[in-house]
Amino acid sequence: MDVLLLGASGRIGQRIANELLDRGHVVTGISRSGQVDGIDDPDFEAVAGDATNHIDIADLAEGHDAVASALGPSEGENPEVLVEMAEAVVEGMREAGVDRLVWTGGAGGLHVAPDTRLIETEEFPEEWEPVARAAIEAYEVFEAVDDLDWTYVAPAALIEPGERTGEYRTAKGELVADEDGESYISMEDFAVAFVDELESREAMHTYLGTGY
Repeated sequence: MDVLLLGASGRIGQRIANELLDRGHVVTGISRSGQVDGIDDPDFEAVAGDATNHIDIADLAEGHDAVASALGPSEGENPEVLVEMAEAVVEGMREAGVDRLVWTGGAGGLHVAPDTRLIETEEFPEEWEPVARAAIEAYEVFEAVDDLDWTYVAPAALIEPGERTGEYRTAKGELVADEDGESYISMEDFAVAFVDELESREAMHTYLGTGY
């Protein structure tokens, strides 16, 4: 596939790019500056782009088979930019005629019980709430979209750099946790899960939780 990767310069974006490239895909990596460090591959091109501008997205997405997103707010930026980005990506993809989207979301909206989301638990860190709520609002943008083949892939409650094992579990709409209640995934294995879903298209129109 020829994949447009938004947010390619971030820690998760770089790992998704490398996972795609290792599998033989061609990647156009988008960042605000047009610079993506740490990736040296003939099938990778770094390009500047504004993910809040649907015209930019349409121009960048044209000719690609899919759009992948590892977008997130920059340090100090209003988290609500996630909603603006989601709306721009949807509109831009429509204009470009590209219908496959996999989006890196947040774990806050995943259920830990039938009527309880992670963000609603006492253990959820207060300082994470603004980003988590914006990520949920971004998901609601996609939830209303039926003309794109989107998947919203969320990590576990804790995601950090680590080892690529190739092992993980998924759950639709639910937080993935181990038998001790711990919810964790490495960024490397999250990238594996993300690219697996991009390739398989098994969880269409789904909020997909990942973890060990």
